[in-house]
Amino acid sequence: MAADLQAKYQKLAQEYSKLRAQNQVLKKAVVDEQGHGTSLKEELKMKDQSVRKLQQEMDSLTFRNQQLAKRVALLQEELVTTEAKVKKSKQKGADSPAPLNQQRQNVFDEDLQNKIEENERLHKQVQEAQERHKQIETELRERLVVLERDAVQHHDVVDGLKQKYMDANEKLQNDKANLEVKSHSLEREAKDCRLRAEECQQQLKNVHADLSKRLDQSTNIIQEKLPFNDTRLAEYYTLDVPSHDRRHQLKARDVSGQAVAFCQDLVGALLNFHTYTEQRIQIYPIDSATDVISPLNQKYSQYLHENASYVRPLEEGMLHLFESVTEESVTTLETAVKLKPFSEVFTSYVCFLKKILPYQLKSLEEECEHSLCTVNLQARNVELQSDMKKFTAIFEKLQVYISLLALPSTNPEMLLQTNYNVVFTQLAACLHSLHDVMKDISKHYSQKVSLEQEQPTITQKLKTTNDCILSSIVALSNVTGKICTFFSNNLDFFTAPSVYSSKKGMGVIDPLSAECMLQNKKKAAAYIKSLKKSCPESVPYDEALANRKTILSSTESREGLSQQVQQSQEKITKLEQEKEHWMLEAQLAKIKLEKENQRINDLENQYRFTHTGQMPSIDSGQANGSNSTSEDLDCVEKDSKEPVRSTSLVGMLSTYMNDNEIPDEESREHLIKSHYMMRVAELTSQLQIADSKSVHFHAECRALAKRLALAERSRETFSEELKVANHNIVRLQDELTTTKRSYEDQLSMMSDHLCSMNETLSKQREEIDSLRMGTKGNAKKNRSR
Repeated sequence: MAADLQAKYQKLAQEYSKLRAQNQVLKKAVVDEQGHGTSLKEELKMKDQSVRKLQQEMDSLTFRNQQLAKRVALLQEELVTTEAKVKKSKQKGADSPAPLNQQRQNVFDEDLQNKIEENERLHKQVQEAQERHKQIETELRERLVVLERDAVQHHDVVDGLKQKYMDANEKLQNDKANLEVKSHSLEREAKDCRLRAEECQQQLKNVHADLSKRLDQSTNIIQEKLPFNDTRLAEYYTLDVPSHDRRHQLKARDVSGQAVAFCQDLVGALLNFHTYTEQRIQIYPIDSATDVISPLNQKYSQYLHENASYVRPLEEGMLHLFESVTEESVTTLETAVKLKPFSEVFTSYVCFLKKILPYQLKSLEEECEHSLCTVNLQARNVELQSDMKKFTAIFEKLQVYISLLALPSTNPEMLLQTNYNVVFTQLAACLHSLHDVMKDISKHYSQKVSLEQEQPTITQKLKTTNDCILSSIVALSNVTGKICTFFSNNLDFFTAPSVYSSKKGMGVIDPLSAECMLQNKKKAAAYIKSLKKSCPESVPYDEALANRKTILSSTESREGLSQQVQQSQEKITKLEQEKEHWMLEAQLAKIKLEKENQRINDLENQYRFTHTGQMPSIDSGQANGSNSTSEDLDCVEKDSKEPVRSTSLVGMLSTYMNDNEIPDEESREHLIKSHYMMRVAELTSQLQIADSKSVHFHAECRALAKRLALAERSRETFSEELKVANHNIVRLQDELTTTKRSYEDQLSMMSDHLCSMNETLSKQREEIDSLRMGTKGNAKKNRSR
């Protein structure tokens, strides 16, 4: 049910996301149309302003033309009047002077010439203005056609958007109706789910009760049959013998053998390099046979002479590591205890390199300061100085990574298992960089040797030493190349997870635990070998089966065990009754002994009385009321008023006897004994029944308490699940309402946008119509003009 709700909710979310994306596209289109409309408005305003300017120019030109026409008419009238006056003056004769007429004629001619030029200029301006007006009119008409076409396209787009919005609105209304139907169906399904949850809760209670019974049985079986669980603690779990991977051990043996071979080659090359370097210092730049070398080179030579004590242990440490990797052992970083001595030896060699590095650099500087050293040789020496620095630095890095790999065999907390791959990868990269540095050293030293051989003062001894050094450097380059190739090829093997990583609950492996695990592995191998021996003769199958049936019927049967317990309890009650009986018998025998002693004393007193005639003395034993005894009746006379008392472990008895009555002690004791025996038996049986009932009641109380606790836990879990389900239902309802509201908001926003777009389009249409009317009016005016 929850999966269906989740699927329906996902479908609704997808539809909502699609509608939201469409809404964003529509918003973007509306914004673009609004921007385009505003741009069109601005262009129309600019065109309107230009038209108004042209119209004002046309008006000013027409006004100026009218003024000029009036002025020309006035001038023509003046000209006519002047001509008439001239004619009249000619008719009159020589009354008016000729110079004055000539002067006036000149003034009129100049004024007329100016007016003619001004009229021509105005005609040109009018013609240019008309041409410009025609050009602007054509441009505006073309622009108007384009705008009409754009308006038609925008109108089509708006119609399409309207239709699209209407379709989207209808679709959203349909989706709303579907969602309402779905919500009703979800409510019904939620009710069904509640009923099912109640049924499941009841079933879960039953299953809980059954599982609690089984758990009690299994815990009893585990407590009785399972004495030790070694998977509970990781310290004990590491002592288990892992599955032996013979292929892994053979691979480890092969890899360690190859590493030993490469280490031997490396040790030989390093020994040759340091030894031949010492020989070169003794003969260059100053030969020790003819002159005394510098103190620096003496110290450097002394240190190089000790190289074997640092280099030879590398081979020995690798040999010890190879010998520790056998086919029967388990090879991991935790069990490789011989890796720590190799790391220490490698650290001492790195310290040796760091110690000789400054002397080496100073020795090269001393060679550069020699008079026979050329510029090229100085450059090669500088390159060798940088190469030797890199060489020592890379060996320091190698020492760091090898010491990290040796940590798990001594202190595993310092290096986590997740970092093993990183250390091996960095070690491989460091070996590659060492090979690159050795190639650079070989290249630069070969160039140096070739330059030194060109010198005329070089000796044969130096040539031989240089060739030996160069061959040792080439050997070092080859060995480092082989080592980095070997390590890269076996990097997957080194970074593969160990046999311990497949175990569950394994933490950090202690090296002592790893050593104990190897001892346990040897013991397990010895035990497996002992199992391969021939087994002694066993009991026949039929007899063993019969014995098994009898054993099971006698010991493992619950009824038989209960019967044995009941029989043992009956035996215990009988023994306790016999114990009480014999204790009472001992008390009665003691009482009889006291009575016999008392009777003997009475007889002795009576005998003395008969012979001497004196009264017998009353001792403490006669104070009970016995005065005399009769020899014939063998009984003691007692006072009837004094009680006869008898003490025992069960209490004190006091009886009063008449003068005529004789105490029957035996019958009384028998009655008392039988009474108390019955009482003791009843009390013991009641005590045993009470004990058994209390034990049974205690067991039932414990079982009920466990069931109550389990029921409380199940009730809490179910209440939490019910809360989560109610919360999910409320959340779904809220999301449904929010989606409805969002759809309604989107619809209202879309309708508002459509209204605004319609308004803007209507405004644009009005502006376009006004522009059309304005352009038509201007065209008519221009035509009329």
